[in-house]
Amino acid sequence: MKKYSKRLQNVQEYYFSSKLKEVKQLIAQGQPIIEMGIGSPDLPPHPSIIKALQDSAGQACSHGYQSYQGSPELRAAFAEFYQRQYGVSFTPENILPLMGSKEGILHISMAFLDEDDQVLIPNPGYPTYSAVTKLVKAHPVYYNLKEEDNWQPDFEALQQQDLSKIKLMWVNYPHMPTGALASDSLFEKLVAFGQNHNILIVHDNPYSFILNPEPKSIFSIEGAAESVLELNSLSKTFNIPGWRVGMVAGKKEFLQAILQVKSNMDSGMFLGIQKGAVAALGLNQEWFDGLNSAYQSRRTLVWKLAESLGLTFHRQTAGMFVWAKLPDGMDDLEFADRLMQEKQIFVAPGSIFGSGGKGYIRFSLCTPEDRILAAIRRCSS
Repeated sequence: MKKYSKRLQNVQEYYFSSKLKEVKQLIAQGQPIIEMGIGSPDLPPHPSIIKALQDSAGQACSHGYQSYQGSPELRAAFAEFYQRQYGVSFTPENILPLMGSKEGILHISMAFLDEDDQVLIPNPGYPTYSAVTKLVKAHPVYYNLKEEDNWQPDFEALQQQDLSKIKLMWVNYPHMPTGALASDSLFEKLVAFGQNHNILIVHDNPYSFILNPEPKSIFSIEGAAESVLELNSLSKTFNIPGWRVGMVAGKKEFLQAILQVKSNMDSGMFLGIQKGAVAALGLNQEWFDGLNSAYQSRRTLVWKLAESLGLTFHRQTAGMFVWAKLPDGMDDLEFADRLMQEKQIFVAPGSIFGSGGKGYIRFSLCTPEDRILAAIRRCSS
């Protein structure tokens, strides 16, 4: 057999893909593992979302190929959602539904990057940005985010770099893994930076409704449409991560380029899922209040767990994680392994999000309260 592609030499299997195999094996062996590593919502979706899926699945027309661009109803629902929740006016033509925003990272990279182009990637940040950049044979250029700067880019440092080959910049607020929030001022700086240096700014925005009193879109900044794309997702906001529903917003020319890639890689989203997504996007504030009430209770308990482990953290954050700092000199990979071995608690070591995550760990809030309480008892004994 001939050899595998050389691109595989530059990427590894996604950390949680391999680690969860280990966790499941330990659980199968009878180990009482408390899983607090991955951000996979365990709360149920709203009944209206399920009903919309069920009703559509009973119709014969639902089971054929669907539009590569998503149904007009779904694109209109996304546009209405942006107007209602972010105060941003889009037409449906500014929206391209995706099978999860994660696939959008690949589609955008394939549409805009050539071999040897350079990409600005946050450190710490979502590992997929770096992996996909390498898969398309572009080059990651990491920009450091620091706790003392509230995990925001140092634009003075960026300006001093050679930006001539930078084609795209990934940004993500509320930030994963730290939960740091963006201000309008930060978004203004990002938009100006992209315009001044002819860099496409791609804002990845899946956490804006989780424990965040002021959800923001980068498109609220005047002039953003000329140099910005924004990814969004229903996974976290509506508890349907397995449904794989997301979107990318931007000007029509950008979306057409992405569609040239996407239309060669899938044959449209199942109509029942699209109908469920439309129902989700129409939910009122009561849904968000209930969701955040549950996560707030869990986060309060996770803060207690972190304190029992001697960790420090910031409370003014958003998203479904708690980002906690270890005592100076302590290795996060060793700490996470020891916590798994001695207390049977699985957390994510900060190093998997880049060198800027060394010395930190991340707790997921996608864990029922009784399990978090059990973790607290284990760490207090």
